[in-house]
Amino acid sequence: MPPALAVPLVAALGLAVGSFLNVCIYRLPRGQSIAWPPSRCPSCGHAIRWHHNVPVLGYLALGGRCFDCRARISPVYPVVEAVTAAVFVLHYQQHGWSALFVVRLAFAAAMIALFTIDLEHQILPNLITLPGIAIGLVASLFVEPGWRSAVLGALLGGGLLWLVSEAYFRIRGVEGLGFGDVKMLAMIGAFLGWKLTIVTLFGASLAGAALGLALIAAGRGSLQLKLPFGSFLAVGAVAAGLWGQPFVDWYTSFYR
Repeated sequence: MPPALAVPLVAALGLAVGSFLNVCIYRLPRGQSIAWPPSRCPSCGHAIRWHHNVPVLGYLALGGRCFDCRARISPVYPVVEAVTAAVFVLHYQQHGWSALFVVRLAFAAAMIALFTIDLEHQILPNLITLPGIAIGLVASLFVEPGWRSAVLGALLGGGLLWLVSEAYFRIRGVEGLGFGDVKMLAMIGAFLGWKLTIVTLFGASLAGAALGLALIAAGRGSLQLKLPFGSFLAVGAVAAGLWGQPFVDWYTSFYR
């Protein structure tokens, strides 16, 4: 398929998946079913008409308000849809039509959902992370990074964060990381392998530290400020999956 047709098709798929992710992002933290009832306004409860539920365009047509009660609709919805479409296109440009492309799309979709949920609710649902670990390990039997690297990545990712969390708790007497972060990094390791898991953790830690220091310098935070580390992990994981291997190759070239 020529890129002129493939890219819009992949983008449309990303928009549709992003719309479904919005359902997951809203309902999973609230313990609601993602299958039923159909999409409805959280303010008035009216079902959303199909033509108002078209990704991004529906939001723009409504002016960001519910058609029935005129309550404001969060801009997070079109942003998630647009970001998902963009991330899907980036993966297509790197992997083309391949089995790895399908696996990485599923992984990226999970990261987008976890990013948004952790940012808003500071939780990382087991309904995403635990099946994600299993799916990543099974997929590694057929595509990159291979099962050995995936198993090591899951153990290394989860183990490293657990050790950091345990050490912080014993030193400071308070929890620095939730166990959801541990399971999330284990999932990342299962999909990306141990090398890219290290890249993910390094990038997420650097970004989290930089933001924390910036907030403290601006007088908007303190050393006790809790940041949604899962959101940083999600961004780091998607970036590592797309561009991490060239970084690893460049870094290891200094030791050859």
